[in-house]
Amino acid sequence: MLLLAFDTATPAVTVAVHDGSAVLSEASGSGAMAHGELLAPAIREALASAGATMSDLTDVAVGVGPGPFTGLRVGVVTALTLSQTLGLTAHGVCTLDVVAAAAGGGELVVATDARRKEVYWARYVDGVRVDGPDVSAPADLAARFPGVPVHGPGAALYPDLLPPASSQAPRAADLAALVATGAAVELPVEPLYLRRPDAVPSVAPKQA
Repeated sequence: MLLLAFDTATPAVTVAVHDGSAVLSEASGSGAMAHGELLAPAIREALASAGATMSDLTDVAVGVGPGPFTGLRVGVVTALTLSQTLGLTAHGVCTLDVVAAAAGGGELVVATDARRKEVYWARYVDGVRVDGPDVSAPADLAARFPGVPVHGPGAALYPDLLPPASSQAPRAADLAALVATGAAVELPVEPLYLRRPDAVPSVAPKQA
């Protein structure tokens, strides 16, 4: 196996290459509206650092969200394109699961920024997702799971409401490890939006 993994569901663009036993390389960038510009160079950097080329790949894994429309679409479309053009096996994984995998055991919540003063979230017990993914106001999430530690960028955004255990963004290295070890709960390789995009096409009024 030579797996290329990446996630663009948050402002952090993260890429890793995994050989089935260990992570060979990582690359990253950050920019809330620059996923399209950052992902391709990060993929090239990660492959070069691993001493590999696109033709060496056997699998591609992508975080399918939840996340904002534009960034999430960049990652999913890239994964689908690579899968179709190179004949790779494609794997979709909930981005919140990736953060939870790095957070450890026990009961915890993972939260990321959903904009509109909301967070995407899921609850885990010993690494197993038992609630979500869903989208809520931070106050509603805090009231639903009082005292449960919160991991992910959403914790840093609302520390007065969500008890922050860590603000770690998803890492492609953790995504790759989940898939390579068979521990991932795989989802269809399609964007997990949870709600409609902010921008909607205008509809011209019908002529009488």
